Amino acid sequence: MTAQSPVRWTDPEQREWEERVAAAELAWLTMDVDMQTLRVEIDNFALIHHQLLGPLYARLDELDALIAETVAARTGHPEDLRRAAEARQRVDELPDLEALFDSVQEQRDAPPPPAAPARVRPGRDAQRIYRDLVRRAHPDLTTDPAEQERRAAFLARVNEAYAYGDTTALAGLAAEWSTAPEAAPAVDSPDRLGWLRRRLEWLNAKIAETAAEHVRLENTAMGQLLALAPQDPDGLLEELAEQLLAKAAAQQAELERLLGGQQPVGDNGGAETEPQESQTMFAQIPTTDAASVPADAVLLDVREQDEWDAGHVDGALHIPMGQLLARIGELPDEKLYVLCRVGGRSAQVVQYLVQNGRDAVNVDGGMYAWEAASRPMVSSGGQDAYVL
Repeated sequence: MTAQSPVRWTDPEQREWEERVAAAELAWLTMDVDMQTLRVEIDNFALIHHQLLGPLYARLDELDALIAETVAARTGHPEDLRRAAEARQRVDELPDLEALFDSVQEQRDAPPPPAAPARVRPGRDAQRIYRDLVRRAHPDLTTDPAEQERRAAFLARVNEAYAYGDTTALAGLAAEWSTAPEAAPAVDSPDRLGWLRRRLEWLNAKIAETAAEHVRLENTAMGQLLALAPQDPDGLLEELAEQLLAKAAAQQAELERLLGGQQPVGDNGGAETEPQESQTMFAQIPTTDAASVPADAVLLDVREQDEWDAGHVDGALHIPMGQLLARIGELPDEKLYVLCRVGGRSAQVVQYLVQNGRDAVNVDGGMYAWEAASRPMVSSGGQDAYVL
């Protein structure tokens, strides 16, 4: 260090406080970025989960109620009647799925902000800019009410840009803030030490608050579900859909058995004799096998981009499942044959389309069945096509 080089801190106590504040800032901002990223991922995962699996959950609840009502009508037992009433109440208390979809549509039709991607994991540049802006622009850095309000409005814009992983917007906000006054006293100001102490106290409180919020998010139902496959949420949704479809098929078979005249077992171990004449049925998802799909059928492939690139049907429309609602206007009016890898994701999409008045059919077994039936496929890169 030359004689002309400035000494940043001459007071050892102040230097120690500067380092403690810097360390606390780094800890808090790192935790805050992680927590905000987790919030974005959970929100997006929850939206897709409810949109695409919600109809399947509703179908299972309806089948539960129909089975319980059929058994109760035959036995007349008070306990069976109670179970039937509880099962029907669960169906009646379900949220209105159509209202949910309408709400999503209204949000999408609103002007700004643009619809968020299906899942957002802000990149490192976005995290760096976000961290720096929070550090410099937080409302608690000033005691002036007008300045606090200005900073709060500015940070709302920062949080929105970060939620969408929009690095360009964050960079623009950083440039905008670079011209704003800073609230912290200068390093050589006599007020600096008192400000450092207040700053560290505030940072410690924010660290505790952020950690608590992170734990709360992890412990939510969607947080726990996402934790099962954080790197492959689409695969998790597909697996859940296949499990729900299998359960629904078993319930449907049980309901058909009961409505077909077979008797449930009574409490005394014998068969009950009172017939059930109700013909209420729950509609099956329209399904066909790959070999029966017409050569001129309109195909909708709902797999991800890498799956599509590896092998797909030439001429099929490609809309990944997570983008379906945002791109619903791209679907033609004709009958749609929906494909995925094994039939789970496509079944969810067909369920949604049918409930919204569209003519759609699930291709059972997906692209694996298509390949096994020796139906033609192409790849995006010209290499031999295969099912990924």
